[in-house]
Amino acid sequence: RHRCCHRPTKIYDDGVQPCHKTEYLENYPGYGNICPPESCKPKPEFQTDQGRMDGTTTFKSDYLPHEVVTRPFRPQAEYRPKSGKIDLGTIYQRDYNPHKVGPVTLARPRERKHTSGAKVDTIPTYRDDYRLWKSQRTESCKVERVYEPPSERFGNPSTFQDDYIPRQPNPPPSFKPCEAKLPEGPFDGNTIHRIAYVVHEMEPPFVRPREEYKPSDQPFEDLTTHQRDFKGTPGEQAKSCKPESRKVGSDDPFKGTTEFQDRYQPYLVTPPEFHKPREYIPSTDKMDLNSTNRLDYISHKVAPRAPIKPAPGRKSTGPFQGKTTTREDYQPWSVCRQGLIKKEQEIQKPTGKFSNLTTFRSHYIPHQANPPQSFKPVQTVAPAVPFKDETLYRTEYTPKKQDVCPGHHPAALGYVYVNTDSQGHKFYRQVSPDRAGSHCNPIPEEVPGVS
Repeated sequence: RHRCCHRPTKIYDDGVQPCHKTEYLENYPGYGNICPPESCKPKPEFQTDQGRMDGTTTFKSDYLPHEVVTRPFRPQAEYRPKSGKIDLGTIYQRDYNPHKVGPVTLARPRERKHTSGAKVDTIPTYRDDYRLWKSQRTESCKVERVYEPPSERFGNPSTFQDDYIPRQPNPPPSFKPCEAKLPEGPFDGNTIHRIAYVVHEMEPPFVRPREEYKPSDQPFEDLTTHQRDFKGTPGEQAKSCKPESRKVGSDDPFKGTTEFQDRYQPYLVTPPEFHKPREYIPSTDKMDLNSTNRLDYISHKVAPRAPIKPAPGRKSTGPFQGKTTTREDYQPWSVCRQGLIKKEQEIQKPTGKFSNLTTFRSHYIPHQANPPQSFKPVQTVAPAVPFKDETLYRTEYTPKKQDVCPGHHPAALGYVYVNTDSQGHKFYRQVSPDRAGSHCNPIPEEVPGVS
């Protein structure tokens, strides 16, 4: 069952010649002079150039080989430690003069604490330098004009005023009857139907008597078309070509111990310690709530700062002048409405009546369809001879035992490694061969490993 799917690599060479016979040539001999079927592949008509190919390329013709000179190897000098003591002195140690360093004086002035309780009598720079100036209000350059509404009509009509044409409504005529006086006397409710109707006596409706059920004396025909036309052909049951399932493995009883049970050693595990928090005990002393800010802070009585707000100005009592530069300079323009920019149609619409006659309807010629001839065979009577469904594969097929590759677990399956051939295939030999058969060899046969 071994098939070599790669080329020989000649890793190992023990002088064994390869065998070119296959299992197919041994078990399936040829049957007489039978020619193989002819190929349907078309023959190539194009004849290629049969001349010999020139193997020179551009690289081969242009490349000039140069002599490669190997680089001289410089041997590394042998390390020899120097004798004597190492001088660890540096220029910094020689030129540096140590000085005595004192504490650094702070450049920040000390904080002055106001211990006096007197009132602060200081004038700020803003109040000292700022002087109120008596400013006069500038006169307005605006020409006072009284508003006069225009007497003429506004000259820009809207789109609605241009397009709207007033029409006089025509009320529809009323179909309400004219007022008439109600007739005197009682209402006459007689109609033509009531006066001309003749009452006829109705006959009782015809009731069809119910017939009694009488069962049929003839037997029920339960034969269908399928049961009547179908006739089963007697034949034997097909034999299964599935090989027999055999158990792969050893029949020895399983030992109750495993590698995990042999090598595992149980360890005693102590439970983790539980940390119990300490009980809170409140303090019995009184808490001192005085802070450094409360003890050192001295409050001062300071007058509130006067607001520096300018004096309120004088409000004007005259009318508001609502004229602006835009109102005086802007003049309305008479704008005409722009017409629609619509392109003329390139294809003119037809004016005649539409004819619903298509090209298919005008050119189509109806033909009378002839039903095709049926090639169904005539019903024949089934032969009395049973159908022989045996094939050459079923008669000549012999189930083979499924081989297990000894290369996966050679020690467990009872194989020992022998050698490796020149193509890299490993061969194994069975340690205790099966001697149940009559033709057993004293030396076990070498089995190749499945690649």
